[in-house]
Amino acid sequence: MKNTLFTIIMMLAFAGCTNKEQTATNITPVPQKVETGNGVFTADRSTVIVVNAGNEDYDRLHKALQPLGLQTADKVTDNCILAQISKEVTHPEGYRITTDRNGIKISAATGAGLFYGVQTVLQQCAGGSGMPYGTITDEPRFAYRGIMLDVSRHFFGKEFIKKQIDAMAAYKLNRLHLHLTDAAGWRVEIKQYPRLTQFAAWRKQPVWKDWWNDKREYAEEGSSDAHGGYLTQDEIRELAAYAAERYITIIPEIEMPAHSEEVLTAYPELSCTHEPYKQADFCVGNEKTFEFLQNVLDEITELFPSEYIHIGGDEAGKASWPSCPLCRKRMHDEGMQDVNELQSYLIHRIEKYLNGKGRQIIGWDEILDGGLAPNATVMSWRGTEGGIKAVEAGHKAIMSPGTHCYLDQYQDAPHTQPEAIGGYLPLKKVYSYDPIPDSIAADKRHLIYGVQGNLWAEYIPTAKHAEYMLYPRLLAIAEVAWSNPEVKNYKDFRRRALQENMRLRNRGYNSFDLSGEVGNRPEAEHTSNHIARGKQVVYAKGSPYYPGYAASGKGALTDGEHGSWNNNDGVWQGFIGRGGIDVTIDLEQQKQIKSISATFMQLCNPGIFHPAEVTISASCDSITFEELAHIEHTVVRDDTLSFKKYGWQGNTKARYIRYKAQRSNFGGFMFTDEIEVY
Repeated sequence: MKNTLFTIIMMLAFAGCTNKEQTATNITPVPQKVETGNGVFTADRSTVIVVNAGNEDYDRLHKALQPLGLQTADKVTDNCILAQISKEVTHPEGYRITTDRNGIKISAATGAGLFYGVQTVLQQCAGGSGMPYGTITDEPRFAYRGIMLDVSRHFFGKEFIKKQIDAMAAYKLNRLHLHLTDAAGWRVEIKQYPRLTQFAAWRKQPVWKDWWNDKREYAEEGSSDAHGGYLTQDEIRELAAYAAERYITIIPEIEMPAHSEEVLTAYPELSCTHEPYKQADFCVGNEKTFEFLQNVLDEITELFPSEYIHIGGDEAGKASWPSCPLCRKRMHDEGMQDVNELQSYLIHRIEKYLNGKGRQIIGWDEILDGGLAPNATVMSWRGTEGGIKAVEAGHKAIMSPGTHCYLDQYQDAPHTQPEAIGGYLPLKKVYSYDPIPDSIAADKRHLIYGVQGNLWAEYIPTAKHAEYMLYPRLLAIAEVAWSNPEVKNYKDFRRRALQENMRLRNRGYNSFDLSGEVGNRPEAEHTSNHIARGKQVVYAKGSPYYPGYAASGKGALTDGEHGSWNNNDGVWQGFIGRGGIDVTIDLEQQKQIKSISATFMQLCNPGIFHPAEVTISASCDSITFEELAHIEHTVVRDDTLSFKKYGWQGNTKARYIRYKAQRSNFGGFMFTDEIEVY
């Protein structure tokens, strides 16, 4: 019996373990409570599996237990692994495992709880560790424990999705959010609208970046330049059933009103201008828009049995709505003051329609704009503010902030990694996330429904690349979602993550090699104690920092802290205005100065560029400044993350330092972390 519990445990070199030796488990996510005694249960050829559960759960659990390679039986014996529905456990996804010399007993209130108990047994026994005597009492912290896969920007098919479902099940994740529609391609068959898959599912370049930077044209299915694909309705049904066998619910996302260029090119009459290749937002004033969306959702709800349907709602440009006669009429008829209310009208109307079909909606946090629909759940991605606002209003929130949950960012030093959208999100930072903000009152905390990791695929063109970005960070999302903060410990988690990484690789997953992790930008690991540290920074009028990238505010450029590989780490300060950067530092008294410098980041994909010019000046009276250096730099667009220091060295005396930086012709952001003066 290859890879069975029996053959593994027969290799054990010990008959028992002490309490101390069994403090550390091999279980991910770490259980809420583990009590161990002396000894380890060892299977032999007479060990049997007994399942006491309803018919549907009985079949699922037998499939889950197959890797143990043991015979099944109908009656409990003195040497068995028993999985049984029991009133001993009250949480619907919780379980209790009791192990002694007679075997392993898994008890739970539901089949889902038993399934998670089985995953715990499989993990703990892998690699020859055995099942220690004692009791494991466990239940999830959050009901919603999710991963989002973007199959629009690059299409990943049925078998890839099944493979990720298998991994999700092993780590007790229970929601798979599929981002099925976006400008880059419509990925689900809709019978009533065949052009969505005959045309809008195919584009002229296979790689999103090439398509996006070119004409963004679609192609006819079967043509020589058609790249893409979609899931047929039969494949969707197969995937939904496959996930359900593993107690995972698939939540489909159908984007509205924005990110809909593919729809509005296939069916231009649904846009404000009725022109293909011109619009990204549905025309909310047009009744045909609602006819289309409702017909699509009719088929989607037939395919996906999930309670929730995700309707997107993010990043609507709304550019044509103010001038569109139909949108303006809708606003007038409904007494609306602005276009945010027009988006809210669409969200409310779609929610009411789906509620009538027994479904609920989830939307990205922009659905708060203009007023939140009565029963909507908010998925908070622009930080945590949207989730907090939703909870304070009595709505459920799923926390998915880009700072901790966007797995399309670099997970190690960027120069060692394949292309990513940018940022720096190592395993440790994902693991550090607590989805319940301190600011939420105790009586509202139950409204934090859960947490989700998102894998956007703009810069992820292959299945191997996608798995590389998912693993092992998916494990950190799983433990954040399942385990209470008091039982978490990063050092122990990393030990387990290294073990699981090896097992994932052995099962054919292309996971990142955590053992070779380079780590953070070296400059970020220490504080600079220069003479401007802690000194006041005055920002010239017209050159403020961007509020969304404020770092620590007015003291950020002289706090001694250096940024990581990630511009969104709270240390890098961002500037986007035409005035560039123009700041003056007051050293409080005249000082001998030998060098002045600042480091800038460039990452072109998200629009971050080095400055084209830097001017450094000094003054004794804050009125007359002597120019110390004027540096010009030709900014070249590329695909790599880079850092450049702009500075002056010499010898002067001054009290005031003025540092100016001008944007390049590319525009975008400039980011700097510290102005160092020595």
